[in-house]
Amino acid sequence: MGTKKRGQPDGYPTVAGMSRDQHIGIVKEMFATIPGRYDFLNHLLSLRRDVAWRRFTVRKMRFFDTFRLLDVATGTADIAIEAALMHPKISVIGIDFVSEMLVPGKRKIAGKNLSGRIDLLQADATRLPFPDARFDAAVIAFGIRNIPEKPRALGEMRRVLVPNGRVYVLELNAPQNRLWRKIFAPYLMRVLPGVAKLFSRNPAAYLYLVDSIVHFPSPATFLGLMEEAGFSELKHYSLTLGITSLYVGSKR
Repeated sequence: MGTKKRGQPDGYPTVAGMSRDQHIGIVKEMFATIPGRYDFLNHLLSLRRDVAWRRFTVRKMRFFDTFRLLDVATGTADIAIEAALMHPKISVIGIDFVSEMLVPGKRKIAGKNLSGRIDLLQADATRLPFPDARFDAAVIAFGIRNIPEKPRALGEMRRVLVPNGRVYVLELNAPQNRLWRKIFAPYLMRVLPGVAKLFSRNPAAYLYLVDSIVHFPSPATFLGLMEEAGFSELKHYSLTLGITSLYVGSKR
């Protein structure tokens, strides 16, 4: 795969140096190895801020026509479950490219007695298996950075929304503030991978996480991608001093 560069995850090329097919293959390989520890490590490495970020996102959602939510890259279904609990009239379909990630999600859904309202399917975010205008809202939480064809995924989410439906993109990013970058960068580069090595069978997955955050577009650039995909009334919410962003756009 080429010469390993400084700061590069062991055994993987950097995100910037990956081809589309490499990126897809690496994401599928890595996430197939971590579902058992995924929730635990997310809570630990974010100091449980990931729970607050999802709740903030779900509180912003509105449903008015189909009362259906599409959760793209649902993983272990955390945001699907949060949305179903907070909005008791909706139904949710969660999709993920990696089937192994759906197994713990299905257990959690059954444990919350939500099997009648949440369905999980294996599907590709760039080729959604749904007709046009199917959902009031679409959300992708901590998944868009793992999709090499981001404009295509955004376009697919727009396609399946009803008119005036909204997309919600929750994603980690490198803080724009220089002082905060000095604090956050050592955590990203040293602490996070070190902790992951103690608990994960595939610590390289969390080194990839660092790399994918560093190379994720700035908020202004990502809002531009959303506009190009046809979304309007764009909003950006900076969370926890810029560590995470929520992007919201409407279909017109």
